[in-house]
Amino acid sequence: QVHLVESGGGLVQAGASLRLSCIASTGAVRGMGWFRQAPGKEREYVASVGYSGIGPVYADSVKERFVISRDNAKATVYLQMNNLKPEDTAVYYCARARFVSAARGQNDYDLWGQGTQVTVSS
Repeated sequence: QVHLVESGGGLVQAGASLRLSCIASTGAVRGMGWFRQAPGKEREYVASVGYSGIGPVYADSVKERFVISRDNAKATVYLQMNNLKPEDTAVYYCARARFVSAARGQNDYDLWGQGTQVTVSS
């Protein structure tokens, strides 16, 4: 059974950086994405990238601060988060898309990780 495991979360101060990683138990020719869910809020889209690495798509709230990338040889997708803000505090989930391209909708994903907590203090 294929599964995704996120890591790299933690507690940091505003302005700091973190890099999240998501390892798939087996590689697949699919797009990959990151979502997040803050306390009391619905899960929201953060970023996604196609299998070949082209077409990264970012939510407006993280553009210019976050970078998504992937290493297909390692079946791993990364989310480099820079200049973190308290409003970035959330559980971050990686997900595998149903297709090879990047995608924004949650219904476009068929496999989810358990999540990793990111907390940004002011």
